[in-house]
Amino acid sequence: MARILITSAIPYINGIKHLGNLVGSQLPADLYARYARARGHEVMFLCATDEHGTPAELAAAKAGKPVEDYCAEMHQVQADLARGFRLSFDHFGRSSSPQNHRLTQYFAGRLAENGYIEEVTERQVFSKADDRFLPDRYIEGTCPNCGYDKARGDQCENCTKQLDPTDLIDPRSAISGSTDLEVRETKHLYLRQSLMKGELEEWIDSKTDWPVLTTSIAKKWLHDGDGLQDRGITRDLHWGIPVKKGEDDWPGMEGKVFYVWFDAPIEYIAAAAEWAEANGKPEADWRRWWRTDEGADDVRYVQFMGKDNVPFHTLSFPATIMGSRDPWKLVDYIKSFNYLNYDGGQFSTSQGRGVFMDQALAILPADYWRWWLLSHAPETSDSEFTWENFQQAVNKDLADVLGNFVSRVTKFCRSKFGEEVPAGGAWGAREQAVIDELSTRLAAYQAHMEAIEIRKAAAELRAIWVAGNEYLQAAAPWAVYKQDPDAAAAIVRFALNLIPLYATLSAPFIPDASDTLLTAMKAEDAGWPDDIAAALETLAPGHAFAVPDNLFRKIGDDERAEWQEEFAGVRR
Repeated sequence: MARILITSAIPYINGIKHLGNLVGSQLPADLYARYARARGHEVMFLCATDEHGTPAELAAAKAGKPVEDYCAEMHQVQADLARGFRLSFDHFGRSSSPQNHRLTQYFAGRLAENGYIEEVTERQVFSKADDRFLPDRYIEGTCPNCGYDKARGDQCENCTKQLDPTDLIDPRSAISGSTDLEVRETKHLYLRQSLMKGELEEWIDSKTDWPVLTTSIAKKWLHDGDGLQDRGITRDLHWGIPVKKGEDDWPGMEGKVFYVWFDAPIEYIAAAAEWAEANGKPEADWRRWWRTDEGADDVRYVQFMGKDNVPFHTLSFPATIMGSRDPWKLVDYIKSFNYLNYDGGQFSTSQGRGVFMDQALAILPADYWRWWLLSHAPETSDSEFTWENFQQAVNKDLADVLGNFVSRVTKFCRSKFGEEVPAGGAWGAREQAVIDELSTRLAAYQAHMEAIEIRKAAAELRAIWVAGNEYLQAAAPWAVYKQDPDAAAAIVRFALNLIPLYATLSAPFIPDASDTLLTAMKAEDAGWPDDIAAALETLAPGHAFAVPDNLFRKIGDDERAEWQEEFAGVRR
């Protein structure tokens, strides 16, 4: 069995994330982690909150709280929501952790020793009223492209155009609102990525199995314009990891912190160190996942992220690892996603448009959302959430196909044979045909899951559910019972054995429903099926079970319309 290291892009600390954020990294990563564990692999699934940078300071100031307190509170909120969606992290860390401080400073020191750090003098906006240099996001003004009057110094949220602070019309401080700004010189550290262009390109070219989306974005950043650019890794901020060379001070960098996009990916490694400390494990236990000279040479490392994060994970973070010249584990496979849009437009935190994670769980249990999001994952192109589509998927896939099958067979068995698996006659050609079909579909399902082809896997899983419904409808034990109770019992026994099989195969997608079914059928020990025929002998004659409650409820037209109106864009 393999050892698989899984990381999902770490969510930013400033607020609750929407469903598009969830399906763009954490949820598909959880699907893969659950599947890998079910197949017997040793898995380390890591994530964290990304807590440094300008937005954290601004959000804390808006909330009227010290930034440390704000980040601690929001980390807990995001951790609770992750549990609510049944995200099975081995550890959910924090980029502000002492472990990440030490590792970030360590990497900076190693990069400097190896000639990959350069000090650069920049001209940067200084606010006299605030008595500080202003990072790009601390500067607001009117966008010269679309006229939006709240554009930031790095990008206009309205038209998405990339900007420099000097591009803005009537710029002002986002902290105080002051327009008393001037440009002054300041020094910053740059990661000399350009020196590693050839090494990075060779590494990317070797990843022939990566999704087209991933490699196309990476190569675009390598070659477009002037090619791979050196990148600033420090900022004039109060909140962040202080700039040091390992444990040593860095002359000229006093009062500066590392840029969030330098320290955030390093948190993937730090999260493993946090996991070890939280669980009382020795340092060697986490290093065996990350150091190829300490056991990680046999680890398969898989990352999950939205397409906007691809450049940093295919270029900047690998450059950091390569430039250290230490034997750290590089990623083997990057699963990237397009965007999930919302009902004809975009999700918007500021406008309250779309469904956010806390709101989703207040409406319906996690499995409803997990199924729709994963079965509509934006893998090859952007996808769109609509309430009509969501209602249809819940009602038809979950309620009518899976839920209806379980309800019909368990209730019929209870009414005719009691709450235990009946004996009856032998299985025949009809049952063998189902076994053959499910064997073929199981192989396809596993192949899609191994390849992380999420929508194809979901479609195959649904077809597996459908096969049971079609069998039950054609075999019609309610009609056969009138003439031949033994034959009806054999049909029911076969159908009942499909339930723990379905629960096991469905667990990566809908874990709560899976647990409910396995508990009801008293089949908690049912393992992943190596052989369909053998799996359908799990429940022997006389095995007791309980009729589960209604597995999934249908969504009515009225409540769908109500939700559609509620989340159309009213400010939260």
